Amino acid sequence: MVDLDDGRVVASGAASHDVEGERGARETDPVAWEVSVATALGKTGCAAQVAAISIAGQQHGMVVLDRNGRPLRKAPLWNDTRDAADARALVTALGGPEAAARRVGSVLTSSFTVAHWAWLRRTEPEVAAATRQVLLPHDYLGLRLTGQATTDRSDVSGTGWWSPADEAYAADVLALDLVQLDAGCLPTVLPPDGLAGQVTHAAAERFGLAPGALVACGAGDNAAGALALDIGPGEAALSLGTSGTVYAPTGAPTADPTGTMAGFASADGRYLPLTATLNATVAIDRVSDWLGIGREDVLPSDGVTFLPWLGGERTPNVPNASGMMSGLHYGTDKRSILQAAYEGLVATLLEAIAFLDQWAPQRTDAPLLLLGGGARGAAWQQSVRRLSGRPVLVVEMGELVAYGAAIQACAALTGEPLGTVAGRWDARRGVLLEPVVRDDEVLEKVAIWRRFVLGLLESGPPA
Repeated sequence: MVDLDDGRVVASGAASHDVEGERGARETDPVAWEVSVATALGKTGCAAQVAAISIAGQQHGMVVLDRNGRPLRKAPLWNDTRDAADARALVTALGGPEAAARRVGSVLTSSFTVAHWAWLRRTEPEVAAATRQVLLPHDYLGLRLTGQATTDRSDVSGTGWWSPADEAYAADVLALDLVQLDAGCLPTVLPPDGLAGQVTHAAAERFGLAPGALVACGAGDNAAGALALDIGPGEAALSLGTSGTVYAPTGAPTADPTGTMAGFASADGRYLPLTATLNATVAIDRVSDWLGIGREDVLPSDGVTFLPWLGGERTPNVPNASGMMSGLHYGTDKRSILQAAYEGLVATLLEAIAFLDQWAPQRTDAPLLLLGGGARGAAWQQSVRRLSGRPVLVVEMGELVAYGAAIQACAALTGEPLGTVAGRWDARRGVLLEPVVRDDEVLEKVAIWRRFVLGLLESGPPA
């Protein structure tokens, strides 16, 4: 909850929801999101005072509803990799990686909604046949607030059936044999300053909000965070959550045929080339648990190289990968193993930042904006600082995605441009870490091992 005039956070509430599945499956009951939103709003103690609200949510997830607007099954999430084969088949159907990137902005991977839908049609055809609406997580919550099925360009750009270059649904993608989806099942795409509607009387009773409160268009999670940061020329954001992401806004659509960058749209009318990894803080948590040490209990990696791709990986696109490590000897300290895990993850994200330079030119003297839950960790901070050689701004605000949504809500209420609200509220407060000499030795060590591992994965298991 944010004060309209000065952007102060005056109240907050949070509630968890379950993520289920194993062996590539990661899904959540959409009704659980409703319960969590209602619980979180209740914890603020002032939900009824809200004049405008906006929803920012995880990209790529797929909610399928029946003719009565009820979920037909749990929603596959962004990190559900069961559809990896379907994503590859879709890229082939579109004419290969270059053609796919040109058509929908990205080389499709297992994260994209279109791959989830192709998987559903293949594995649960009766559910697909009963589907009357296909929504993203934030669209579903917006529907519950307003009764209207809408989305925004930032979130829909991660579906794989919307073209950032055309700013429209891609009819040829929807017509593919693997997809066969009627555009009438999809939500209306709103512009960055679009209004999704108003809180209905039923939603007011369900969520404790005031009837008639405005509901802004919403956004994908990273796009909302970028909106809050108001990123300047030469800067890039490095977000450390369960997954890791790197992004920077640019003025023109992007299409990377290598698949390293996804060509998303931003929440402010621009575009947001972005790389996402499946593994970040969740991998560090697991490694530290295995080793029986704290997340900050590290020593220099001492020759150890570790790629903790514990849940498969999206960047590089190896959904069936696992963690692989080299350089162990009798005297290896487990604290060095944990540091090597940090380095393996950070090096991958920094490679992405260097690649981002093609579309959003980077300045080595411009700070990297470090955000997300992992940004609070000293080991993460020092690893990014040492391997990048750039100044690092550790952003103080912990809930930038929600803050970006609040900026949308404020703009909907006051009529101000989004950038004006973002600049007025200033979410960039934080601690600036001065640059240090870049550790090229560790970067090269990780790059060599990464190339070797990717070669192993490409060649497959021995006969």
